[in-house]
Amino acid sequence: MKKNKFALHILALGLILLSFIACDKDFTTIESDIINSDNATNFEILNGPQDVIAYTEALEPVQTNNLSLSTLGYYNDIYGSTTSSFVTQLSATSYDPDFGVDDGAFVAMDSVVLTLPFYSTVTDVEDDGTVIYEVDSVFPKADTYNPIKLNIFESNYFIRDFNPNADFNESQAYFSNKSASTTELITDAALEGEELIIFGDQQTSHLAGNIININQSGFVLEEDDEDGEPEVTQRVAPGVRVKLDTTYWRTKIINKEGSADLSTASNFAEYFRGLYFKAEAVNNDGSFLILNTASQNANITIYYTRFTASETDDADATEQGTYTLSFGQNRINFIDNNFALPLNDGDAINGDSRLYVKGGEGSVAKVKLFAGSDIDDDDSVDTPFEEWKNKFVVTEAGKFVKSKRLVNEANLVFYVDQDIVDGNEPHRLYIYDAKNNTPLIDYYLDGLSNNFPEFSVVNHLGPLQREETDPNRGIKYKLKITEHINNLLLRDSTNVELGVAVSLNVNLEESFSQLKEQNISGSDDDSDSKLPLSSVLSPRGTVLYGNNTSAADQTKKVSLEIHYTCLQSNEDCDTSN
Repeated sequence: MKKNKFALHILALGLILLSFIACDKDFTTIESDIINSDNATNFEILNGPQDVIAYTEALEPVQTNNLSLSTLGYYNDIYGSTTSSFVTQLSATSYDPDFGVDDGAFVAMDSVVLTLPFYSTVTDVEDDGTVIYEVDSVFPKADTYNPIKLNIFESNYFIRDFNPNADFNESQAYFSNKSASTTELITDAALEGEELIIFGDQQTSHLAGNIININQSGFVLEEDDEDGEPEVTQRVAPGVRVKLDTTYWRTKIINKEGSADLSTASNFAEYFRGLYFKAEAVNNDGSFLILNTASQNANITIYYTRFTASETDDADATEQGTYTLSFGQNRINFIDNNFALPLNDGDAINGDSRLYVKGGEGSVAKVKLFAGSDIDDDDSVDTPFEEWKNKFVVTEAGKFVKSKRLVNEANLVFYVDQDIVDGNEPHRLYIYDAKNNTPLIDYYLDGLSNNFPEFSVVNHLGPLQREETDPNRGIKYKLKITEHINNLLLRDSTNVELGVAVSLNVNLEESFSQLKEQNISGSDDDSDSKLPLSSVLSPRGTVLYGNNTSAADQTKKVSLEIHYTCLQSNEDCDTSN
């Protein structure tokens, strides 16, 4: 029996090995016109920079609704200051609620709590149950954070689902400068209705005068036990958690029991149009928050007690209840920039000496490989793209025939101008097809990690390389675009213009869907005028060396480094760069 079992294991292992050999053989056969035993006996690895034109493109107001996250707070860097606020619709967990008011019961308001969770992870749990968190959604990242001023208003502005001036069922776009189009502005008067009063203590992250404390500590909720001693009832992850004055919510919600206003979602959206969260700096400083407003933990919870003496024989009978309002899908971020470093469009023909890349309503870099030329430019002229392609492949009628050189690796390298940038630059950049608003093929061939975005797509979108002696100082970004280059060579792809933007989270660009790209104001129908979602959400910025640098900066100019193998059996293969 054991011998038969052992024989089966040997047979299974043999079949697996045979399948690998068969796959390898199939691959070699398919690619026999590129590399095989005849032409790969002698080869040499070479590399060299290629022609690149790179320039800055300053952005008009960007679309900031339909975001999966919300930003709130104040950020200051080399570009100046950025203040972010947002307005949101609310949705109820249930409609036509029964608080007991219509039954004659007296309802006492216990508390109203607003919770806006940060993105955080648990790093340790101490013996006494204390939970230690690490927050990764507050900028600039530090051991301690500066407070912000927060005012909350009832909004009187109705956020539309669809654009009444566009085709049927076209979603309404809203932009970072408080507008729905170049002609429809959202006024402060519409946003700043009745102000909600914030109160509480340090435990609820409130300090004084609408000043909100920001830290990495969670919240410990306690109630007195039977002996009157405090007992921990709940631990809440870090975020903004404040108590609101109950008077407003009694009038707005509890006393409206039985009315049409609370009966359906559409009636409620018309009755209660939303809340406006307005952030301000405190003493010209603050923190910038990335909030998980799509989470079920982001809400306003009304805690109440109703006296039910009329329903029972107990004169002191009570019943506690809660009513929760979540943040709706319609949320709009507003970005107010006060730039100290002006952002202007660069030289699209010759390129720039410096590339100014700033998240939000900022700027991106545009990149033209091989001077931006393509084989369709002019058949009578050898363009830089044609000259480069002819060194690597043989073509007939523009179609690939065979290879002269094999591309092993291709990297687009950007150096940080450390004379301008002094830390807090973005950890990741995102490169994309700026014509079609999609990731490059290399993005999909790299590994995604939804649990750890900082380790996602690290081969293609290399993280910022930093100084060993000073981790705050960035050196360069290396963006691997090997398969994109191979597509140009082997699959007759178009040499499209590329975009480079700041990225908050590279995983946000996973989908091909255009919903992942945000419009730019004034160009709703222009497919070339889109911005990656992950760039809209980030306040960070950096300054990179471009291609049109001075002689002293030549070693730091943006470059496309192509490492390749020269097939020596091919007479047309030139081993020079």
